This record gives sequence, structure tokens and C-alpha cells, in this order.
Amino acid sequence: MASPVAASGRPQYRMLIDGAWVEAAGGATFESENPYLGSAWAEIPRAGSEDVERAVSAAHKAFKSPAWAGLTPSARGLLLCRLAERIAEEAERLAEIETRDNGKLITEMRAQLRYIPQWFHYFGGLADKVEGRVIPIDKPGMINFTREEPLGVVVAITPWNSPLMLATWKLAPALAAGNTIVWKPSEYSSVSALEFGKLFEEVGFPPGVVNIVTGFGSEIGEALVTHPRVAKVAFTGGDVTGQRVYESAARHIKPVTLELGGKSANIVFSDAELDNAVRGVVSGIFAATGQTCIAGSRALVQRSIHDEFVEKLVALGRTARMGDPLLDTTQVGPITTRPQFAKVLDYVEVAKTEGATCVLGGGKAERPECGNGWFVEPTVFTNVTPSMRIAQEEVFGPVLSIIPFDDEDEAVAIANNTQYGLAAGVWTQSIRTAFELSEKLEAGTVWVNTYRATSYLSPFGGYKRSGIGRESGLTAIREYLQEKSVWIDTIGQVANPFVQR
Repeated sequence: MASPVAASGRPQYRMLIDGAWVEAAGGATFESENPYLGSAWAEIPRAGSEDVERAVSAAHKAFKSPAWAGLTPSARGLLLCRLAERIAEEAERLAEIETRDNGKLITEMRAQLRYIPQWFHYFGGLADKVEGRVIPIDKPGMINFTREEPLGVVVAITPWNSPLMLATWKLAPALAAGNTIVWKPSEYSSVSALEFGKLFEEVGFPPGVVNIVTGFGSEIGEALVTHPRVAKVAFTGGDVTGQRVYESAARHIKPVTLELGGKSANIVFSDAELDNAVRGVVSGIFAATGQTCIAGSRALVQRSIHDEFVEKLVALGRTARMGDPLLDTTQVGPITTRPQFAKVLDYVEVAKTEGATCVLGGGKAERPECGNGWFVEPTVFTNVTPSMRIAQEEVFGPVLSIIPFDDEDEAVAIANNTQYGLAAGVWTQSIRTAFELSEKLEAGTVWVNTYRATSYLSPFGGYKRSGIGRESGLTAIREYLQEKSVWIDTIGQVANPFVQR
């Protein structure tokens, strides 16, 4: 289904509600901007409370309908596997849309879109492997067993940095478990979500099982989270917004999964293979333009190799090719949103004011190949102390703080001394150090001699202010199920109704 063209000449998209592509009830739209060109390229429906009500009602109706609730788990799994095949067929097209919409590199978006089908295959296969238990209960004449049942309507709120990948982490296990979805993508990256939504229709998902509402979190977020028919909220985004989501959900006693921010430490020991460590640290902060929750934005480097490490890292950082993210040769793309662009530049100035030394970058990229886009030069600061804002707060851009340490205990203390705990990296040749730090670091993921590796097989989530719950792996489907205990009396006599059995 081709999108209509607005008077501006740009594609004008519609939302997916109850199997129909609809405009916002109030008729309002907003523009989606291309971060590389710095200009609008599509028009998106601006949903309001009436649209939220329509979407949640459709999802609730679908959850109760025989067309969805009557499917066997195996049939649900088959739908997910069919979806995986369609995504694989559309991967190149969807990757290009994501790049236009959020400025991430086409090479990374292409890799993500080619990998996303594995989540749907995995959870499609898991759909009919969810089993209850028969419990050898301690009460004579009783049989006790458990059932694993879906929650109901799940609201999925997703960010702009890896829109379809992070949505998949929620949609695949939630649908495999038998829930229905209301998906609210970021207002900065809605186009790929709406294009993705067409595939659910094509492979035969019943109307209302997946609904997509687009708009601003400040306008519809509260209505989505607090709607009485919403059973769970799965959110990925900043920790401040995540806190508001958590507080709103708590008032209605509904579960949440929160994947929030990070200030991850990449720890380099003196025995590390130095060139590999340099490449790993560069990957952790400059890949994805630093716009990832797992960005290794703090490099903790053992003091004996500090200067050599900085020299090698700066030399490699200077070679980064910036420009059009649709070119395979580009290595660093633009910042996705205008507000984030300003925020990153503000943090650069804060670091300078606090006394950090800028040894690479340090401002807006003025290269001709960056055109009118929102580019920040890959930036490295030394002479950073652990208490500086640049070392404590999430920048979400290509800005690295390098902090020296003397020994293992100091490295762990510095790494853990933030409010976040999403990820960490360790670079060492010592198996003892690898195992000890994997235990001591307060992070949901610890990588050793690698960085930014994820899989549909492995749980992902954070400690502390980095979130609640886990996505991916066997653990994830449990986030979208509730356990029911069933008791059956086989004796047929109630001896004393006033005494608990």
C-alpha cells in the first residue's frame, strides 16, 4: 500500500488501528526530518487521546477474539515465522527508510534489519514451548498445576536510535506469549514503524493484534500508560522519561519493562591486546554516533599504558569518515534530532568548563561532506575525573571520557560509581581478571575483549537506574506472561468449611 502524498509533496503516512490505516482523529500531522539533510521528508499523524482509546480498544477486542485468542500457540508461532520471512525480504528497503528517518549508518541499519528476523523465528519457535508445572503438593487429595497465560494489551514505547530492532525486542516475545500490542514509536522515527506495520497485515495477523499510534509522548504517553485496559508497558528510552512511565504505571499497579540509559565503562588493563582494545573503545563510542544506550562513553585505562592508548585512539579517531549515512563508506553519521544535537554540543562545552582536556574533536563538524546535517565531531576528553558531569551523565553522542586507574580495585570502584548499570567492557589477557570483573561490575551485560555484541538468545537489561526486566532470550517471554495456580480436589468432601485446607 503506497502512502498518499501531502500538499507539500512529501509522503503522508497513516496510523494502524484495528487493521485499518487511519488519520489522527483530530486530523493533525507533524513532520519527520532527515538528520543528514536537516529538512522534513515525511508527514506523520499526530495522535491524541481519542486515537489512544481507539487503539487500546482495538487491541483489547483482538485479545479476546477467537481469531487471536483461539489460535493455538503453534499457529501463533507460525505467524511470527512468516513475519520473519517478510522482514528478510524487505530488509534493504526498511534499512534505507530507517537511515533517512534517523540518520544511522545504512551499513548498521542493514545489518540490524537482516538480523531482526532471527528474533521472530526464535520467539515463533518458543511460542508452543511455554509450559506450566504439575507441583507435587503436600496436601492429600489435591492436584496442583500452573498455567502460563498472556497479560493482555501491551503498550510498547520505543526510541529513535534503533527503532525497529528495539521494537522487535518487545513485539516478538509479547506476541509469542499471546498478547496484543499498541506500539508508540518515537516521534523522531515513526516512518519505519509504519512501514514495518504493513508486514503484519500481509502475513495474516488478525486486525487489532498490532496497532501503531504516532505522536508526541508529552501528548499521548500518559494516556497510553494509564489506560485501564493496558496490562503492561514496555519502554526503552531515557531514564527521566522512564521514571515518569514507572510512576504512572505504579499508580495503576501494572508491570513494566524499562530499558533505560547508561554510562558504560570500557576498562582497558595494561595486559590487553592494545590495538584490539583501541578498536573496541572506538566501536563502543563512535559507532552509531554514540547514540546507543550501551555506548562505552567512559574509557578507564590503566595508568601505565594511558598515554600510548590515548595516542593510538586519537590517531584512529581522526580517520573516521563522516557524511551521508546512506553511503557504505561513511563511518560516523549525524545526530538524529535537533534537540539532541544541541544537547551534545552543550555537554562538550560543560566538559571544557569543568577542566577536561579535549584531544580530539570538540564541536560541530564543519566538513563539506556533512552538508546541513546535525554532525558532531568524534570527541575525546582526557584529564577527566570520575565526579565530572561528563563522566556521570549520559551524553548520547560521540563523546568519550578517558579516566586513568592504577589497579583493579580502583577500576571497579570508578566503573560502579554511577547511577547507571547497563553494560561494561573489559580488555585483558588474564582469565582471572575477566571472571573477577564479570562478577564485580554492576552491569546487566559485561563484554570481555569485545563490545556491542547482542543476540536474540541472550538476556539484555540493566542494573540500578538503567532499567527493570530483561529483553531477548528465554527470560524475555516470561516478562509477558502471568502464572496461574490451579487446585483440584480429587476426594470430593469438604470436611470443615471454617478451616483452611
